[in-house]
Amino acid sequence: MGLADKRAQLLAELEPFGDHHERFQYIIDRAKSAPNLEAALKLDAFLIEGCTSNLWLVPSVDQGVCRFRCDADSLITKGIASLVCELYDGASPQEVAATDANFLAEVGITQHLSPNRRNGLTNLVGKIRAFGQAASR
Repeated sequence: MGLADKRAQLLAELEPFGDHHERFQYIIDRAKSAPNLEAALKLDAFLIEGCTSNLWLVPSVDQGVCRFRCDADSLITKGIASLVCELYDGASPQEVAATDANFLAEVGITQHLSPNRRNGLTNLVGKIRAFGQAASR
């Protein structure tokens, strides 16, 4: 599935909620079932700067596609980061480098985040896209 299809799928998953409170509850519930990173991977090297809570991103390339795993010590941060990682996971490095995660704004998520959480999200997407750019060389 390409990034455009994944984006459409995530939008369809998030759009039905009537207000941002319901949407955030769904994201929190989703985070509860998302896999945790092993403690050995919760290193400063994988820590995303500028976020209210600790957020780790572990990127890799496997058989020519990018893989992204994440974890956070806050459920809302973990849920949003998981959505972003889900979008980019399995895409080619070129697709990752060229695609923004603006679907979150389209469903009203970024507008209801604190400035620190928005900053962390921006840094997360920046790290993911920079990884894609580096891996495509």
